Amino acid sequence: MKVKRKHLILSFVLIVTGFILALNYEMTNESVSLSPGYDRQWEREDELRNQLILEQSSNQKLQEDMRFYQAQLRELEEHVMTLDEEEEVRAKNLLEDLDRLRKIVGDVKVEGPGIEVSLEDSDYVPDGEDPNNYIVHEFHIQRVVHELFVAGAEAIAINGYRLTRQSYIQCTGPVIRVDGHVSSAPFVVTAIGDSDILESALTLPGGVHSQLVSDEITVRIQKKNKIELDPHFTESG
Repeated sequence: MKVKRKHLILSFVLIVTGFILALNYEMTNESVSLSPGYDRQWEREDELRNQLILEQSSNQKLQEDMRFYQAQLRELEEHVMTLDEEEEVRAKNLLEDLDRLRKIVGDVKVEGPGIEVSLEDSDYVPDGEDPNNYIVHEFHIQRVVHELFVAGAEAIAINGYRLTRQSYIQCTGPVIRVDGHVSSAPFVVTAIGDSDILESALTLPGGVHSQLVSDEITVRIQKKNKIELDPHFTESG
């Protein structure tokens, strides 16, 4: 009876041990059979991860290229705008020079602020003195005209006769000829330009005004807000 009980117990232990071994074997097989799937999934995830990294790198490169080309485009636009501005400035300067030249040669009517310089013969001639030393001569007028042109006068006229750079002034006794037009004292030299600058140019110490006064010429200088000068006409025109 004892032997049978031992056999029974031993059989039960063997059965349990066999069941445990069988269960362990089955779990091992399942684990082995599932491992390849996990490996493939990990490889796929790793592949997708690498592709994502490559795409991100490619996108970053494209963005950098886009920023570079945008910067180049801005520089090109700015360069074109600068060229346009330069052309506009050049054209504007050319038109201003042309307008200034037309004013100087007397082709167009000119108006603007300026000054009037009146030159008159001396009121007093001492006894025994030569009267020619006390009257206005062409070189007196030429001094005034030259100084005004140098000071930037746009247009000048003598007793209403418009001057050009080629104008000539001749003295014939008490009268003068301006491009053939006879004119007598008082001689009014009218100039359009910056009145302050023109006046300052004439009244410099030791300048034109002082020289005229020294020659007994009566000189009056007046600033004008508006002066109108007609175009230049020759005797033949």
